[in-house]
Amino acid sequence: MTAAVLAEARWPEAGDGPPPAVPGFVHSAFAPLVVAVADRCLRARYGAGPLAVGNRTAVVLVSASGDRASAAHVRATVAAGGRVGPLFFFQSVPNSVAGHVAARWGLDGPVVCLSPTGEPRAEGTAEADLLLYDGDAAQALLVLIEQAPDGTPGEATAVLLGEGTRQ
Repeated sequence: MTAAVLAEARWPEAGDGPPPAVPGFVHSAFAPLVVAVADRCLRARYGAGPLAVGNRTAVVLVSASGDRASAAHVRATVAAGGRVGPLFFFQSVPNSVAGHVAARWGLDGPVVCLSPTGEPRAEGTAEADLLLYDGDAAQALLVLIEQAPDGTPGEATAVLLGEGTRQ
């Protein structure tokens, strides 16, 4: 079973600057990029949020490298004998931003983060299909993100998968 694509969005698109800051996430564009592309995708399908209670929408976040900028900052701070700020303990786990998106939109399905070893979209879609097939979710927001190694925000794609037709 392969779910239908209900909505899809990318960041950046023509005219996009850096993604807007997200309270509680500092130093890195990873979380803002996830939130921006997820918001864009969910707004394309639903307009404003949050979704109704009982929507059973999962979040599947897929990133081979995770939050590169935060990891590099923590590594350099520790190597220099510095003190790592408490926000980094929270934001350095990709589940934290996936949970933020779920809370912001009222998504009440499971939250899953994957580090793919193969093709990211195929692995993320397979995980989403499994959640749908098993009945754990009625739809899944798949977010694929990679930060650029040069420190620029990178790019992300969000795909809402489920039963139904694309709007």
